[in-house]
Amino acid sequence: MRVGVLTGGGDCPGLNAVIRSVVRKGIDVYGYEIYGFRDGWRGPLEGDYERLDVQSVRGILPRGGTILGSSRTNPDKVDGGYERIKENLARAGVDALVAIGGEDTLGVARKLTDGGFDVVGVPKTIDNDLGATDFTFGFDTAVNIVMEAIDRLHTTAESHHRVLIVEVMGRHAGWIALHGGLAGGANVILLPETRFDVEKVCRHIEHRFETRYAPIVVVAEGAMPLEGQMVTQTTELDSFGHVRLGGVGDWLASEVTRRTGKEARCTVLGHIQRGGTPTAFDRVLATRFGLHAIDAVHDGAFGTMVALRGTDIVRVPLAEAVDELKTVPVERYAEAEVFFG
Repeated sequence: MRVGVLTGGGDCPGLNAVIRSVVRKGIDVYGYEIYGFRDGWRGPLEGDYERLDVQSVRGILPRGGTILGSSRTNPDKVDGGYERIKENLARAGVDALVAIGGEDTLGVARKLTDGGFDVVGVPKTIDNDLGATDFTFGFDTAVNIVMEAIDRLHTTAESHHRVLIVEVMGRHAGWIALHGGLAGGANVILLPETRFDVEKVCRHIEHRFETRYAPIVVVAEGAMPLEGQMVTQTTELDSFGHVRLGGVGDWLASEVTRRTGKEARCTVLGHIQRGGTPTAFDRVLATRFGLHAIDAVHDGAFGTMVALRGTDIVRVPLAEAVDELKTVPVERYAEAEVFFG
């Protein structure tokens, strides 16, 4: 049996751990041939692939990114895209595909499954916003990077009596901001799920200065004020219809300075959150996902995604994984509000 594997969407720490475990167990336990498709869905669209063996995945466990490359190529935007994918997979003799990605990548996987091709999904997003799984790999690494950045910024904020604003990833879900802000001791955390009142933020900041400490504000890139819209870098859309976010931190810094008279600076962590070596948690989770994904292929459990429930890896329908984003509940945000100001 020949099994293909691809990584789609934004890169994140842990992708190589999934590839490694799919290859190792697929070859050593099941005797499969494993083929890696390059740059997400571009690979099967253009027939760009390579055979993977045990030697090709040695030493990749601690590496960030993905040895297969990634892209946001959307077959829906290509004439006859799905038929081309199935034709190229058939030409390569590939019987099944392991698709590693987030909402967009797994949405394509679901359509392929509905069209009669055998696919198993693996959840990947540092935003931790995929439904049906408690955690996705890459999230823990991103949170640790945010926490370390906040730890370092506290000393600069105190030394210069400044407001320091940290803008983190999170288009529609604020899990990184919530966990990173709580772990780093932020004084205000702003999420996409709840519109924020700039005046209230300023009151928290002024109260913090009254206690002779300088405030740290963590804001997700998709957070919006009560009267305003999501801040974007451009009006252009990618192939999945997403705008490029970024800028809410700088906007907030200027508003804080204008309203309070306190100097405010913004640090945008951006792609730093995606890069570098994965944490131990993400290495283990990604490895387990890969092992269970190739088991699902062996069992013929196609149209499913492997997911973490508690400490167990289970199989869920791809439809369940992509139908609804997992956002931060109101009660979880209320826990964090205790520390504001």
